Amino acid sequence: MAIASNNTDSTNHLVLRAYWVLRIAFTAVPVIAGIDQFTNKLTNWDMYLAPQATSIVPIPVHTLMMISGVIEIIAGLLVAFVPRIGGWLVAIWLWLIVINLLLAGGFYDNVLRDLGLSLGAVALALLSEGLRRGRPSAQPPQPLSA
Repeated sequence: MAIASNNTDSTNHLVLRAYWVLRIAFTAVPVIAGIDQFTNKLTNWDMYLAPQATSIVPIPVHTLMMISGVIEIIAGLLVAFVPRIGGWLVAIWLWLIVINLLLAGGFYDNVLRDLGLSLGAVALALLSEGLRRGRPSAQPPQPLSA
């Protein structure tokens, strides 16, 4: 019986570690990308906006991208504080980005990447819900002892 208990403890520990990897990543990446939409240090974000977006919302492209940046920062912070909701928000936001990129055309590598990222965000939301039900507080895991 002790072996089964150790396997369960080890599995629980690994699940918690995976949860924290996803939580940190889906906090940091949206916040960094959101901030960069104001500075364009990583890329020129305006080039990714489909022309149809500005016909639906008659706002200048750069202004729309700064609004997008604010939404991404909020989504990242929501992941930090309420990951079971923030994970879903990031996933939905990524699906909207995928639709935009498909409409823009030519960014199919980014479409594939963002679809993959959205699945990670869904996994975070599901893990977070499971941890919330299984234990009230998902604290960062302690290192495994030998």
